[in-house]
Amino acid sequence: MAQARIHAIALRGIVSALPTTVEGEAEMAARFGADQARRIAAATGIRQRHIIGPDQCMSDLAVPAAHALLADLGWLAGTIDLLITVTQTPDHPLPATACLLQQRLGLGRHCAAFDVGLGCSGYVYGLWLAASLLSGMGRGRCLLVAGDTTSRTLDRDDRSVAPLFGDAASVTALEFDPGAGMLTIDAGTDGTGAPYLIQPGGGARRPDGGKLFMDGTQVFAFTLREVPKAIAATLAAADCDIRMMDHVVLHQANEMMVRRLGQKIGADTGQMVMALADRGNTSSASIPLAICDTLGPSLRSDRRHLLLSGFGVGWSWATAVWQVGPVDTCRTILVDRDGLVTG
Repeated sequence: MAQARIHAIALRGIVSALPTTVEGEAEMAARFGADQARRIAAATGIRQRHIIGPDQCMSDLAVPAAHALLADLGWLAGTIDLLITVTQTPDHPLPATACLLQQRLGLGRHCAAFDVGLGCSGYVYGLWLAASLLSGMGRGRCLLVAGDTTSRTLDRDDRSVAPLFGDAASVTALEFDPGAGMLTIDAGTDGTGAPYLIQPGGGARRPDGGKLFMDGTQVFAFTLREVPKAIAATLAAADCDIRMMDHVVLHQANEMMVRRLGQKIGADTGQMVMALADRGNTSSASIPLAICDTLGPSLRSDRRHLLLSGFGVGWSWATAVWQVGPVDTCRTILVDRDGLVTG
């Protein structure tokens, strides 16, 4: 296992962004039939998802989220030292989406910017990278962008994936601060799981044109096999137990999976964050989006112990135990196809 304990990294705020277009049970009923749509919603806990427009990219959600975050914090663009973008749906194969965001946000040329190609585990990996780099610098500010437009990768007639995945982006503000709480990370990988959740491309194209394929049975089995052990290892490394966590935020894959994991790790219902009914599985954005949707008032008012765990495509997983707060901002905005913001 890969573990790290990092001091002096403060969470200053998170803003998440969703597109305004929504697909719900009515759209699924028109595609798959009313009975099937009801069964899917009952099985997954997902009633609707936000879907990006045909002329939008992930950065079109991330830019207004970042502008809102910087405005809320009173941070100038020139004070950002690091921009990390976690996505599996970049705007282009090249250049890196982080470079495009650096330009669109007006960040300084001193700002280091790069992409990380991870999905469901990517937010926690991004925290690890950002915290490690800020700790090594001994100063500085970072914008951690996590977002995916997974709807672009789907066969809309594939009932195993089309009703599950939504689009979103989030931007998290991190700052080196000697007075901040400890961040403990545990991460791991098992590449034998790659064939079970994959969008083939390049030299491995499929006859279906490279649309997303998911074997839900294998995903569920991997999750219950590996993730509880990883969470236990992280808690042990942090010298904590699950009862000390104020909030447990797991990757919002589907309701049944999140609830089963919560039971296996011994979390009670009051600790568990469930925020996918109107969002769906938003991949790398699911953890910060869930935080923004449910924990804003709590994090703005007090210091809290969080357990964050992302897991899935790869297979890849990462868990964080982190003492954070109070934060200056934590909210979700809506972005229409013209870039106009509400919320």
